[in-house]
Amino acid sequence: MAMDVKYKKDLEKQQYRFIGEHSAVKICSWTKKSLTGRGVCYKQKFYGINSHRCSQISVSVNYCDQDCIFCWRKRYQEPFTNVDDPKEIIDNAIKYQRLLLSGMGGNEKVMDKQKLKEAQDPIHFAISLTGETLHYPKLSELIKELKKRNYSSFVVTNGQLPEVMEKLEPPTQLYMTVAAPNNRLYKKVCNPMNKDYWERLNKSLEVMKRMKSKTRTAIRLTLVKGHNMVEPENYAELVKKAEPHFLEVKAYMFVGASRQKLDKANMPYHKDIVEFAKKIEKNSGYKIIDEQPESRVVLMMKKDFPGRIMKF
Repeated sequence: MAMDVKYKKDLEKQQYRFIGEHSAVKICSWTKKSLTGRGVCYKQKFYGINSHRCSQISVSVNYCDQDCIFCWRKRYQEPFTNVDDPKEIIDNAIKYQRLLLSGMGGNEKVMDKQKLKEAQDPIHFAISLTGETLHYPKLSELIKELKKRNYSSFVVTNGQLPEVMEKLEPPTQLYMTVAAPNNRLYKKVCNPMNKDYWERLNKSLEVMKRMKSKTRTAIRLTLVKGHNMVEPENYAELVKKAEPHFLEVKAYMFVGASRQKLDKANMPYHKDIVEFAKKIEKNSGYKIIDEQPESRVVLMMKKDFPGRIMKF
């Protein structure tokens, strides 16, 4: 089954470029901001992932098993038929990244020409843009190919496929989004397709704990004011199950399709995020290590370590 034509055109209008049947690339706003001297993504500040050399891709544009109220994309459910080749995904991502950045050469705000030159050859791949990444059948092959080329990989999952996570080739950093402190709220906030969604999430937390020796692990709490910004002690208990290297406490951002479900008032201020993180501190053993007000995000760890900010 080919992807729905209207859905594909809608994404292309939003500057997505398809790099396969179900894979796409889109220039992150932080890549453009970095090139024009207007700041960098918190992933650069926290982990050393250079914003101007990062490629933001999806390998599952056609499928997600949740319909989170805070998601900036509409849920789309379509089975994988023709499965994209990992090597072609990477090659095409680089090709279209260059095409999408081609207009930046004439932008007078791009002062650092060396930076612009480097941006033509991304070395970081954030596999997270839209859809549930772990549904892509060749994800481990993709990660292996990225490693072979000395590229980094940040993989983001919603934690609904613990059996896939268990067998996954370890990426540079594995992210899991946790968007509710209890079973009832999870159903309300994430609208999962799976009936055993809570069991799946908790199994994934246990799997993440076992993966700590193989890869860097991170949990991201996506907080929506008036919906899931409650029970910090229960969030802390979930985090303790996985014991990730990193815990990000981040505000929901009022963008994209989420604006049809939520109001701007549901977007927490940075001070709200810091206040909530301090409540998690009291129950989790994690401490605030860093923050980026522009992204309304706080980084928490049990203890900082020298290799947190990676060198490439």
